[in-house]
Amino acid sequence: MPTLRESRRRLIRDTLIINASIIAFGFMFGLAARNAGYSPIEAMAMSTLLFAGASQFAAVGYVAAGLPWAPIVVLTLFLNARHVLYSAALAPRLRAISAPRRALMAHFLTDEAFALTAAHFHRLGRTDEGGYWIAALGGVFIPWNLSTLAGVLLGGAIPDPAKFGLDIVFPAAMGGLAVGLILGRREIVAACAGGLIGVAASLALGPGIGIMIGGLLGPLAGMAMPGPVAPDAGPGSPESELAGRTVDLDEAMTDLETIPDGAA
Repeated sequence: MPTLRESRRRLIRDTLIINASIIAFGFMFGLAARNAGYSPIEAMAMSTLLFAGASQFAAVGYVAAGLPWAPIVVLTLFLNARHVLYSAALAPRLRAISAPRRALMAHFLTDEAFALTAAHFHRLGRTDEGGYWIAALGGVFIPWNLSTLAGVLLGGAIPDPAKFGLDIVFPAAMGGLAVGLILGRREIVAACAGGLIGVAASLALGPGIGIMIGGLLGPLAGMAMPGPVAPDAGPGSPESELAGRTVDLDEAMTDLETIPDGAA
């Protein structure tokens, strides 16, 4: 198992990879907000206070189309409902952290921050609050807001980034992080089932609902798979001789006291 420093170094490397997609999408959002008539202050307020990625794109389009605020709230809520799964997955690791700090951490939880943090915690075998902030702030929040500002200020002079295929960077980077978490057949089944179910549900019901359904049913399919079977202990091995025996601690200590000095 790597040390904290080694795992954080890996986390920073993964963060730099994710930064490329964050910068591209942040710039595209700034450009979309600019084209929808948002001022730089309004666009930056949305990226700082709302900080919801895909929901920001959706909300900008809905506002530009003149949709009332109530449907916008409901639609973006469904689009971001997957964050319930993210927070539930991280909750057992964050129990020792106070509620106010967890509430602050929740504001910065995104797809990328979750993927980076889950991989970091898995490598380390324990919680690292500092690692979460490296992923959430350094990996997402800061580059997202800086690129949003660049998009809303400079977007008119730069071609649409989607023409360069930058929209593939994010799913490719997230897929690479997910592969690192696959350690056995349960994870393979969960990933494949979740992906297939999520795609099918997204085509039928929409991306927000599809992600939720795939995220819920994929892990259940993985849990249904039998776990690895430990090899049987051979005859005469310590495991086979001790299996099923109850050890009396007082009796064992008495036996030790009867052993002559130097006999060990």
